[in-house]
Amino acid sequence: MSSVDLTYQIGLTLLDGVGDVLAKNLVAYCGSAEQVFKTGKTQLEKIPGIGAYTSNAIYKSKAVLQRAEQELEFINEQSIQPLFFTDKNYPQRLKNCVDSPVMLYYKGTADLNADKIVAVVGTRTPSAYGKSTTEKLIEDLTDSGCLVVSGLAYGIDITAHKAALDHGLNTIGVLAHGLDRVYPAVHSNYAERMVSQGGLLTEFLSETNPDKENFPKRNRIVAGMCDALVVVESKRGGGSLITATIANSYNKDIFAFPGKAGDILSEGCNGLIKSHRANLIESAADLLYMMNWNEPAKKKKTAQIPLLVNLSSEEQLIVSAFENKSQLHVDEICYATKFSISKTSTYLLQLEFSNVIKSLPGKIYQLNS
Repeated sequence: MSSVDLTYQIGLTLLDGVGDVLAKNLVAYCGSAEQVFKTGKTQLEKIPGIGAYTSNAIYKSKAVLQRAEQELEFINEQSIQPLFFTDKNYPQRLKNCVDSPVMLYYKGTADLNADKIVAVVGTRTPSAYGKSTTEKLIEDLTDSGCLVVSGLAYGIDITAHKAALDHGLNTIGVLAHGLDRVYPAVHSNYAERMVSQGGLLTEFLSETNPDKENFPKRNRIVAGMCDALVVVESKRGGGSLITATIANSYNKDIFAFPGKAGDILSEGCNGLIKSHRANLIESAADLLYMMNWNEPAKKKKTAQIPLLVNLSSEEQLIVSAFENKSQLHVDEICYATKFSISKTSTYLLQLEFSNVIKSLPGKIYQLNS
């Protein structure tokens, strides 16, 4: 990726009035981030969602591009990997979410598209039970080789990160600020270890403070890039419930550890379970079973794609995705077809009713022979 391309890509995220959804729409219409800045005002205003105010902001974007060049210098100095949403190394599970960030900044060694990704969240003030439950969960996930994701916050987050580091699992900390700092600062030593055993990920430029409004944005990345989200302990109005709500909207698998009735730190988890927004688990074994992660790795073989003349073009495209794999996760199907998660889920349900595919635990699908 050239520095010119990156300057325009970063600049796109800085445009006043242009959010993630609109930015992707602009790239789709114009062809690239650079062309967004080089398209005339009249043509820009014809793009859905772009009015005179936004087209004028793009037209007068000199200061935006100067700030982008400044950020590019920081990226190069700190060996940070910028990930535009069209890059192959961009987290594909996250990319399937409609409001995923246009640009991410990553410092680390772990594969952001690992085979198994678990996000672990919870209260910032856990009980001894919450801490021990988190530590035991991560310890028992060691053999699965999953990537552990959390938000580097106090409490359950940092407990999950520490346990992953101690047991040799890669772990990603998603930040609510730029990569020029660590918040809370007391976690800097763990963050440093994570760079070589996982990584640090953010959508925010350097010099961005951990302001209150940034944390829900951080939470959607945690929710979007995982296969399974586990809530260990949470108050009724805890921030981890925001993450769970977002994960539900992304059609992710949600799990929660139950707690004692009337315990303030258990109200959030018990509420998720009671309202059927999360599956009850008591151990890592439950999670592994429900996610279908106990199955031993199988040799890849070419699946026999049946001739199905009554399928729509969209359904046939989904069936074709199974050509080189016997089983696929819903995120892999989204990536192969370029369909949204909601559209994919609709067609998968129709194919299941037609007995073309079979649904397995963990949002895994298998083509019926």
